[in-house]
Parts: sequence; C-alpha cells; structure tokens
Amino acid sequence: MRNEAMVQPVPVPVAYGPLLATLVLALALVVLPFAAQALGQPSLVPLATRALIYAIAAASLNLALGYGGMVSFGHAAFFGIGGYVVGILYQSFTADELLFGLIPGTNQLLLTLAAAMLAAGFLALVIGALSLRTSGVQFIMITLAFAQMLFFLFVSLKAYGGDDGLIIRRRNILFGLDTRDDTVFYFVCLAAAAIMFWGIARIVGSRFGMVLAGIRQSERRMAAMGIAPYRYKLAAFVISGMGAGLAGALMANYLRFVSPDMLHWTKSGELMIMVILGGVGTLLGPLLGAAALVVLETVLTAWTEHWQLVLGPILLVVVLFTQGGLRALLRRLGGGR
Repeated sequence: MRNEAMVQPVPVPVAYGPLLATLVLALALVVLPFAAQALGQPSLVPLATRALIYAIAAASLNLALGYGGMVSFGHAAFFGIGGYVVGILYQSFTADELLFGLIPGTNQLLLTLAAAMLAAGFLALVIGALSLRTSGVQFIMITLAFAQMLFFLFVSLKAYGGDDGLIIRRRNILFGLDTRDDTVFYFVCLAAAAIMFWGIARIVGSRFGMVLAGIRQSERRMAAMGIAPYRYKLAAFVISGMGAGLAGALMANYLRFVSPDMLHWTKSGELMIMVILGGVGTLLGPLLGAAALVVLETVLTAWTEHWQLVLGPILLVVVLFTQGGLRALLRRLGGGR
C-alpha cells in the first residue's frame, strides 16, 4: 500500500511579512489626515503631502539609479519641467491665449499632469539619447550640465517670471473635488504615489526589470547575450523622467508656485539623498527616505537656522551604520524579514 505521507505535497512557506507591512503602511497613510485632525495637528497633512510628492520623485530616480545603475545628477531637470508645464498652462488659461499660438491653456489636473509627464519624458529621451552613450563620471557630468542649462534658461525667461518664478493662484481642478482643501489634495497625491509605486513594482518584476538588473550588474555580459543595453537603459531613463515630471507637477500645485530652484542641481542632490537614505534599489526605500528627510528638515529648521550642520552628521550615521539605509535597518529590526 502506498504511503500517504510520501504523496503529500510539501507546503511552501509564504512570506507574509512584506505584504503585511505594506498593508499596515497603506492603512497608516490613509488614516493619517483624520488622525492629524483628531490630535489637533492639521499642519501634519501638508507635511505628509510634501513627503509623498518627494517620494514619487525619489522613486523615479531610484528606478534609474537603484535598478538601472545610472547615477543621474540632472533629475531636477525633469522635476522642474513638470512644474513649469503646470505653471505655463495655467498662465495661458488665465490669459485666455494659446501657448505658442497652438496649445490652449488649462487648469484641469489630469490634463496638466499628463502634459507634464509627456514633456518630462521627451526631455529625458533627448538627454538620455546623448548622455547614455557615455558612462561613469562622464554620464554624471552630462546630466548635470543639461539640468544647469535648463536652470539658466528659465532664469532668463522673464515672460515666465525669470528668477522670481511663476505664481499659480489656484490649484488645478480635478472633477468636482475641492483641491484647495489640504486633505483632498493629500489623497490626490497619495493616489498618485500608490500608482507610481505599483507601476515601479510591476516594472521591476517584469522581464524588462530583470534585464535592467542584469545590465546594472554587468553590461558586457548582457551585450554578449545579444541584448542591447542602450535601448533598455534609455527606456528606463525615460520612464524615470516621466515619474519626476509627475512629481514636479504635483509640487507646483501644492506650492501654487514654480521657480528655477526646482531645476537647480541641489534639488537633484536632495532626491539622491532621499534614495540613499531610504535604501538604494528597494521599492519602499524612497518613501522612507523622503519622509525622513522632510521631517528632519522641518524639525531642525524650527530648532536652529544652521540646521544643515546638524543634518549632515545624522545622514552620515544613517548611511554608514545602517548598511543599506532605513529600509535595511527596519528589515533587521523586524528579524530580517
């Protein structure tokens, strides 16, 4: 008689830890505005909104940097161009005139977000097509040079405020929602962040993501297998730029203001710090890094005007001793799960 124990399927352990942690985080983000109101701290809602927007920008950079191995120091170009698309379209809308004599202005959020992503994607295509022919320090310097060229371009454009920037008097309209309400706009940004992180998770887990990871590890080996690394890196760079453009458009709506500072190389540095602080090449690392940096900046600026002198050592300690950023630290605290 056949032994039943021999034919029983071996149970495969399922890692519920990451899924549970993601669900808890999602629930906390949904409850946050209501908890802030109940605790009498409504200022936490705009702070969380800002962190979510930066998380989208950092996640887009992480796709190129963490998963693609492309150290871009010009990501602020895509972030800033997304913001300026919103500002310029709103200016044309209020002036009731066609942009370049062809494009009508608009204050509809879905249209401005789509336009910002398309503009940032096209810019990323142009910059990536040129800069990805190099690697290493040359790639870093070329992306930095392009971002600075755009920075000085918008400084010189007096029609769009020049160095003083461009004011957006009202946030863009989304159906019948009151986007002027901070809680409503928070949930708009939360929805955008959820879609962004879900999209990146799908990309990373796809064949495209596997090829991208292989290129990051050894570009020569992938080329020897008959795969063209340039095409995959360029596609990832364009997607990354579109994500940064989305974040820039949301930031312009959040601040109701856009300026050349969004294009400056220091903004690229901030985004890179968020990625490194949270954990390079991890899905939720950019979210943790963005939240940590925004909170630290807010707390330290209220404490001292020399807050950067305090922030620097804190970042060094986290980067040097967590061995992988905040995501790795939380993983070790959770028992390595």
